[in-house]
Amino acid sequence: MALYNFKKITVVPSAKDFIDLTLSKTQRKTPTVIHKHYQIHRIRHFYMRKVKYTQQNYHDRLTQILTDFPKLDDIHPFYADLMNVLYDKDHYKLALGQINIAKNLIDNVGKDYVRLMKYGDSLYRCKQLKRAALGRMCTIIKRQKQSLEYLEQVRQHLSRLPTIDPNTRTLLLCGYPNVGKSSFINKVTRADVEVQPYAFTTKSLFVGHMDYKYLRWQVVDTPGILDHPLEDRNTIEMQAITALAHLRAAVLYVMDVSEQCGHSLEEQVELFKNIKPLFANKPLIIVANKCDVKRISELPEESQKIFEMFEAEGFSVIETSTLTEEGVIQVKTEACDRLLAHRVDMKMKGNKVNEVLNRLHLAMPTKRDNKERLPFIPEGAVARKKRMEVDTPRRKSERDLELELGDDYVLDLQKYWDLMNSSEKYDKIPEIWEGHNILDYIDPDIMRKLEELEKEEELREAAGEYDSESESEDEEMMEIRQLAQQIREKKKLKILQSKEKDTRGPRMPRTAKKVQRKVLEKEMTDLGLDMTNKDEAHYVRRSRSVTRKRKRDESVPPASVARSRSSSRTPRDVSGLRDEKMVKKVKTMAKKAQKKMNRMGRKGESDRHIFDLKPKHLLAGKRKSGKTQRR
Repeated sequence: MALYNFKKITVVPSAKDFIDLTLSKTQRKTPTVIHKHYQIHRIRHFYMRKVKYTQQNYHDRLTQILTDFPKLDDIHPFYADLMNVLYDKDHYKLALGQINIAKNLIDNVGKDYVRLMKYGDSLYRCKQLKRAALGRMCTIIKRQKQSLEYLEQVRQHLSRLPTIDPNTRTLLLCGYPNVGKSSFINKVTRADVEVQPYAFTTKSLFVGHMDYKYLRWQVVDTPGILDHPLEDRNTIEMQAITALAHLRAAVLYVMDVSEQCGHSLEEQVELFKNIKPLFANKPLIIVANKCDVKRISELPEESQKIFEMFEAEGFSVIETSTLTEEGVIQVKTEACDRLLAHRVDMKMKGNKVNEVLNRLHLAMPTKRDNKERLPFIPEGAVARKKRMEVDTPRRKSERDLELELGDDYVLDLQKYWDLMNSSEKYDKIPEIWEGHNILDYIDPDIMRKLEELEKEEELREAAGEYDSESESEDEEMMEIRQLAQQIREKKKLKILQSKEKDTRGPRMPRTAKKVQRKVLEKEMTDLGLDMTNKDEAHYVRRSRSVTRKRKRDESVPPASVARSRSSSRTPRDVSGLRDEKMVKKVKTMAKKAQKKMNRMGRKGESDRHIFDLKPKHLLAGKRKSGKTQRR
């Protein structure tokens, strides 16, 4: 029997999306240009190809839907019954049947119209046949709108179902609602099932996984079951009944001893008797939950007799509490051991075991005589064992000391250090920096020396050594300071004088100002500079004053009246040309030479810019299938 992975079923599109996807794909993947002057066989083939492609596209998509969805006759009875409970088997089969019929109808429409198109005698007739064929196919798909929507809902629900392996080692939890089934699965597995203080918190099957004896186990949490006839049970309860009926598992029937679930012990026993036929050939354990609230020994005698009756029938009764985790591991261990033993017994009863046993032979050595031979232990091993037995008391570990001293305990690991000089155990460990001991570079008398320095500084301050800064300056420094002060004052006066001058008149550039040598030397002397023997200075050696200009020569009177006018420079485009006719001819030649440049979009002969070329054969027409990186 095939086990389906329901999470890999492809999405079922709605009827409208189905049609849009198929027709757009036909438009993209088939030729789109046809002309009436083409030969008739070419026109027929053009439209036949569109009809065949659309028919094949519909056929492939519908076949994919039919293949992906599980067939109820091929899958495990557990999944078949579960799907019947959740989705109604008849409705499910009817929807898949409708899709299969639609696929066959589309195939027939495609064949019929391809046959008719062979007799099309014009482009118009072939086009109308193509339109009719595609229209009928789309109408068939439109009529499957409800079936497609139903199958998409089924697909979404199937993908959310837990993956349950019906043949592996399984623990199955069942019982009334709110008795503690979900709390139990949360304790023994890594599942996170919602737990709330009201009935039917769990509305579907939940699966958790755990390890026991190096084997993988699955624990299935079922919704709560109420005690009424099978016909009256709803979809939530029927999921639990389906799991009990088809899964080969160890059943844990959970009962609420404290009756906090809202159902008495008698009602829980009645439910047990009602579904007892489903426990046939399965290990069964009665889990008396919520023992932290009330134990079996605290119940009335009539209620205690119920559990005694269970034990008399051979069912194991274990008290548990998912709050304090009392008895949870015991239930898990006993259920797993019972199921393993049950699976071995079932395999021993099968035919496969006989085939394996026939190939095995267990050799048993026969006794050669009746002499009893005791096991021999060498004397060296006995002596070594005696040497190991010492009467001295065991050394206390750190854990023992911690328990003995309590809060007064302090972890001290240095007392176990094995040093040549035991007095060095508690010495400070030196700090190492770049391979050197920092302590080697510390002066032990540094604090004493620092105090001496501070005292010396105080004495100096008291003597006024730091107050005599102005007196310590020499005469040369004093002269420099006075000269700098005079320069600053002179600069301020210059600025004030320039501001008082009339600035509205024409101003000469700085380079054209004439400065007299005497004025310059006087100003510099006033400022304190020695201006004697300056005949070779740069301001004296200047050949000519900036303001002096060359005298203009007298113009020679013109020889003739015609030459008296100043002749302007000849334009560049006219220079070297004889007359107007030649000028016109040159301009025409220049235009012709520039035509090619204009056509190629060049600014001139030196323009080498290459624009983004967009050739027509790459950008015009319909895009073909394949890579489009070249675009």
